[in-house]
Order: sequence, then C-alpha cells, then structure tokens
Amino acid sequence: MTSPGVRVRHGALDDVPTVLRFWLDAAENTDRHDDAGKVVALIERDPEALLVAEIDDRVVGTLIAGWDGWRAHLYRLAVDPAHRRMGIGSLLIRAAEERFRKFGAFRADAMVLHDNTLAHHAWASAGYAMQTDCARWVRGLA
Repeated sequence: MTSPGVRVRHGALDDVPTVLRFWLDAAENTDRHDDAGKVVALIERDPEALLVAEIDDRVVGTLIAGWDGWRAHLYRLAVDPAHRRMGIGSLLIRAAEERFRKFGAFRADAMVLHDNTLAHHAWASAGYAMQTDCARWVRGLA
C-alpha cells in the first residue's frame, strides 16, 4: 500500500540543503561525510540519479539510483520515520528500476549495512536478496 499523494521526482540543485537535513533524520549511519558539494556533483553529473519522494511538497523519501554505464547501483534509501511501512520505499525502488531498464540494465544492487535490519526487510520485500558469493572490499582515500 502506498500513501496517497506521494510523488516521485528527480532531485534538483535547490533540493540539496533539504535532502542533507532529511538524511540526518531519516537515513541510516549518517556519518557518511555527506556535504552539499558531493550532492551537487551527483546532480550535475547525473540529473536523474537522485530520486525524491514527496507528500504535499515535503520530502518523505530518497534513493540514489546510480548508473555507471555498466552496473546499476542503489544507495541512500531513506524514508521519513513517520511515513515508513506505507510503500514509499517500494515506490522509490520501482522508479529506480524503471530508470535502469531504460539503460538496458539487467540487475541492480543495493548497498545495505549489515546492522540495518529495518532496511533488510524493505529490500527483501522488494525482491532483493543478500549476495553471499562475494564481499565488497573498501579502502579509505583520505
């Protein structure tokens, strides 16, 4: 069930301050060093990558749907705590998948923290499964 009046659109440059504040309240693990410059760079490089869900012009959800020309990646699925379990996350995921299909993508992956069990339920209900045959290797670049 999706909340009535939910609209999904692409984030714009003037959304950046609102999205950053939203992530502080609604996103997991907010120590990602988010800053306006990075979100601006995302929107300038790919104006359709940041999906924003709104109700009455108020941000209630976000999802970054990144396409690198090879793979489809999903990041920063966040839904306002007061609007969770209303289908907003699913609506954002479907919008991202439709974007990816237009590029010819055949699979999408979602970055989800192991400890974020609330997100595990959302992704599983959307048909995603944890990949067990490989792991992500990371190195800080600071």
